[in-house]
Amino acid sequence: MTYETPGNAGLPAVDAPAPPQRYNKVPEVTVYFWIIKVLCTTVGETAADLLNSNAGLGLTGVSVLMSALLAIVLVVQFRTRAYRPGIYWLAVALISVVGTLISDNLTDNMGVPLETSTVVFALLLAIVFLVWYRRERTLSIHHIDSTGRESFYWLAVLFTFALGTAAGDLVSERMSLGYWLSAVLFAMGIAAVALARFALDLNAVGSFWIAYILTRPLGASIGDYLSQPTADGGLGIGTVVTSVLFLAVILGLVVYLAVTRRDITERKPVNRHAA
Repeated sequence: MTYETPGNAGLPAVDAPAPPQRYNKVPEVTVYFWIIKVLCTTVGETAADLLNSNAGLGLTGVSVLMSALLAIVLVVQFRTRAYRPGIYWLAVALISVVGTLISDNLTDNMGVPLETSTVVFALLLAIVFLVWYRRERTLSIHHIDSTGRESFYWLAVLFTFALGTAAGDLVSERMSLGYWLSAVLFAMGIAAVALARFALDLNAVGSFWIAYILTRPLGASIGDYLSQPTADGGLGIGTVVTSVLFLAVILGLVVYLAVTRRDITERKPVNRHAA
């Protein structure tokens, strides 16, 4: 935009500075996104169990430690100017552990029924979405390009993990399906959401967040099936081997994405005022 004032009439027009622009801070939703997301939820379940059993800090101590690590990583994430696969997925993995621990603390340490914690987390998530939309007029994850939007995004992610943990445990315990059948049930739920999205034109934002919630109990069921003893219905691989195995796969995929940038389709800066 150019402009002239009476004081500079006759002088060359001056270009006004362009509005500040920032890149989208989260990845595009591709098949890689969902694979890593499920793997992170699996690690969140097995790593939480592993730390709680072997760290000697107790459930509360482990929760404080992991929350502190998550806070540090989120500070780095917020300070980055654009999406960085390593930092982003480290934050997701840690928030998966913390979300699991929050739900476990309420259930195991405070005796809160799973029905209550499920309802509370659902209400908190709804409040985050409501405030996010009223302030930003969008819930699109394609424009997480300001501090405010990124704050709402990570709050929503945290509550989806906590909600998915509580709701998943509630369904598994009430229906007594076991780990493998529970995983099949939640996978069918995700498939139903995908079908509604592409065949029935379900709202893209709504379908994304519903699927995001359902991946948490799906990953937890897979993790429990692999890690728990055979006497309890698992394969008996153990939390250490399961956690290391899934972390290795996550690391390989993240390095691949960092090199190929296959989860970045927006090559141009996003105007932070875009809807």
